[in-house]
Amino acid sequence: MKKVFFLDTVHPILSERLIQSGEYECIEAHNWTREQCETQLKDAHGLVIRSRFTLDESFLQFTPTLGFIARSGAGMENIDEAYCEKRGIQLYNAPEGNRNAVGEHALGMLLCMMNKIHTANRDVKNGIWDREGNRGVELDGKTVGIIGFGNNGKAFAKKLRGFDITLLAYDKYKTGFGDDFVIEATLEAVLRKSDVISFHIPQNEETIHFANQEFFDGLGKAIYLLNLSRGKIVETNSLIQSIQKGTTKAAGLDVNEFEKNSFENFFESSHNEELKFLLESDKILLTPHVGGWSEESYYKLSSVLADKILDIEEQ
Repeated sequence: MKKVFFLDTVHPILSERLIQSGEYECIEAHNWTREQCETQLKDAHGLVIRSRFTLDESFLQFTPTLGFIARSGAGMENIDEAYCEKRGIQLYNAPEGNRNAVGEHALGMLLCMMNKIHTANRDVKNGIWDREGNRGVELDGKTVGIIGFGNNGKAFAKKLRGFDITLLAYDKYKTGFGDDFVIEATLEAVLRKSDVISFHIPQNEETIHFANQEFFDGLGKAIYLLNLSRGKIVETNSLIQSIQKGTTKAAGLDVNEFEKNSFENFFESSHNEELKFLLESDKILLTPHVGGWSEESYYKLSSVLADKILDIEEQ
């Protein structure tokens, strides 16, 4: 039996399907410390993770028989992909499992910002009836720019089809994806023409601080910014300056660069002035990295991983 260790909690459909195949023994290890992992994973054939550990060479050296790593999510930045390729370790992720949740969350954040739902709700509950201060802006007639047209970017575009908008999409690594609704565009065109810009790109050396001072200086008009990819895509200081200048009207951040691998420690950095701005500004809408974390996606992430593991491993 091939041993698969679950280093994080995921929907049980994954372990159930692996066990039903008759090929795998599934071991719950989501409470194990790193030290326990170093001594107990010597016969591991598979690892299932979310974000609790960084799986680099220093960790994976203790897994000599490892055949695959399955990440319940889309991003792979906490896995040393080059080292895994050298070792022949198969990598699986599941962007198909949470793309719909991300698309819906992005649309929700955008409409919330544009219609000032978050501030209107707060005001009414505090006994303030401020209709003028909470006057909204309609999405129809605007130009929306999507940066990164993979699973999540496409899902957001799908949710926008009911609006009378112009949709521009830029992807450095893809061409030929335009259709009657999506206009394939250059990055320059997205920056110059968009009223809304939404990030759906992975975190890597090329994309860290993609939205920096040069990015905001290149905007053709004031924008609403969305980031549902990874926190380090947007350089916080540059975003703050853009908001203060008025070149960014508001930003919806499901992720931010102050997140830790263990999100529970997030507020320990609250003395940081940039984080303090994010927490206190009415022009920043924050959610705790839940864009892809719906009731439905919790199941689908595990189901997609089961499909991929069983399909590849049984060939």
